[in-house]
Amino acid sequence: MSLPIEKIDPYTWRLPKEGAMRVDGIVFASEKMMEQIREDMSLQQVRNVATLPGIVSHAFAMPDVHWGYGFPIGGVAAFDEKEGVVSPGGVGYDINCGVRLLKTGLSVEDIQSRLRELVLTLFHNIPTGVGAHHRDFRISREDQKAILKKGAAWAIEQGYGDSADLEHIEENGCITGADPSLVSERAYERGRNQLGTLGSGNHFLEIGYVDEVYDERVAEQLGIPLGTVTVIIHTGSRGLGHQTCDDHLETILKASRRYKIELPDPQLACAPLQSEEGRNYLAAMAAGANFAFANRQVITHLTRDTMQKFFQRSPKDLGIHLIYDVCHNIAKVEEHLVGGVSRRVCVHRKGATRAFPPKHPKTPALYREIGQPVLIPGDMGRYSFVLVGTQAAYEKTFGSTCHGAGRLMSRNKAKASCRGRNIEAELAEQGIFVRGASRATVSEEAPWAYKDVADVVEVVHQAGISKKVVRLKPLGVIKG
Repeated sequence: MSLPIEKIDPYTWRLPKEGAMRVDGIVFASEKMMEQIREDMSLQQVRNVATLPGIVSHAFAMPDVHWGYGFPIGGVAAFDEKEGVVSPGGVGYDINCGVRLLKTGLSVEDIQSRLRELVLTLFHNIPTGVGAHHRDFRISREDQKAILKKGAAWAIEQGYGDSADLEHIEENGCITGADPSLVSERAYERGRNQLGTLGSGNHFLEIGYVDEVYDERVAEQLGIPLGTVTVIIHTGSRGLGHQTCDDHLETILKASRRYKIELPDPQLACAPLQSEEGRNYLAAMAAGANFAFANRQVITHLTRDTMQKFFQRSPKDLGIHLIYDVCHNIAKVEEHLVGGVSRRVCVHRKGATRAFPPKHPKTPALYREIGQPVLIPGDMGRYSFVLVGTQAAYEKTFGSTCHGAGRLMSRNKAKASCRGRNIEAELAEQGIFVRGASRATVSEEAPWAYKDVADVVEVVHQAGISKKVVRLKPLGVIKG
């Protein structure tokens, strides 16, 4: 089915409101990318999101958009706090899947001369893969409840980091309003031994360096000038978050029927924000999000500890500092201007990154002059990017931008495309050492299974909804 699409400018497209749509859809993409986007169902999903009660402004799709559960991955939508809804499909199963960026005091030469050994050591110390868990790191039920309430702060209280880290995490590493009593016994059990683990799929830890700078002033203020060696950590709430989503989906679907919400797709199941079901989901989602913050904090501690021992350097000499940590899959009530009027709205960002501007009170004080850091990982064979948020993003997209490269191939197609090839060897020839939980995992994440993240980033940069600062080139990667 061909959907009507109007080109607004070289990087912005409109899906005009029709039928049950309450607002227009807006897609950020280049002409070339739009050809690819038209080939899957993501545009229809944008139109479906636009039919939900209480949606304000537009239903948005970022240039890394692709088909997902309910909402497209790369989708953003905001709903009026009093009249709107919350939808688990607008958050995703991996609640608070996110990315954090660390900088180090190492040189590229320090890394390259011992790259293989370092990657294997990190792989040994940070559990990866489906069902990955720590054999010797078990937490009590009371600790689990504290994690779900406190997020990253719990990890720091246990010695896994420094209190200064909290200033460098979205929402200071804790979504308020979490209620651990709304997390099921099965979710607790699945998360019991998974704190400090990467998990599977597209999750990874990557060592790289700044190989290109687009804005020297901002790069210096972020502390990542040319040549800086960095670490990216990409993971989320693991089995606990997945189970929490699953548990509440059935309740929310029943609520959709109870409140007579017409759904173009049952995967868009939603409940009014003011309903008991809506409030319960948000409180359980916040608990899952806090588990993810704590998870990335513990992995950061494991990374610091491993590298200090590996290089036999003091923490001060090694100089590993957290630059920022962002959520990708989240729904949060925020204050935004809608039609020139300040309104409280629940912003769903699914496969999308918050991109708040300079001077915004939610932008960390350290970065208030330049804007919130925006971390955009690419595939393991090319590069990743650091950007900053802009005023235009705040005005156009509820302070939101893209989150990564975006898949071009399903995992099965990616694996099929790798038959007869040794991906690890091909990447090694490029100077990138990769260690995965399995060969199948590495094949699923082959670089050509993704859009070129440089193209994605160029769109959001040109559209003004975030600004390029530096590019990061990978050296070593551990994959789930």
